[in-house]
Amino acid sequence: MSDTPPTDLSTVQLIERLSEQTSTLVKTEVSNALDEVKSKGTRLGVGIGISGAGALLLLFGLGTLVAAAVLGLATAVSGWLAALIVAAVLLVVGGAVAAIGAARAKSAVPPAPQATVRSVQTDVATVREAL
Repeated sequence: MSDTPPTDLSTVQLIERLSEQTSTLVKTEVSNALDEVKSKGTRLGVGIGISGAGALLLLFGLGTLVAAAVLGLATAVSGWLAALIVAAVLLVVGGAVAAIGAARAKSAVPPAPQATVRSVQTDVATVREAL
């Protein structure tokens, strides 16, 4: 693209410059949108993974609570007390991990490229003002 001022260009040259600039702008906006969607998708995936890990720990905690109840009914206090302590720790850790994962997943939504949408809206407003 030349550094010639627009006032010194012919109509054909102005139209060519407009075409080049519009093409570059559209390519840039599409690239920005794709980058933003990829980033949000990655964060959503990480949040879902962490939530899944927390849910699995909660399941193990519930299984241990069941084992603790069985051991408590079947044997002396020391066996079920140990199982109860393990279950409580698993439930606390699982709940914390699930809460962290849910917060991460929530921060990634909505997956729409909001920054790119704002940028395109600004571009459209600028073009409308110039016309």
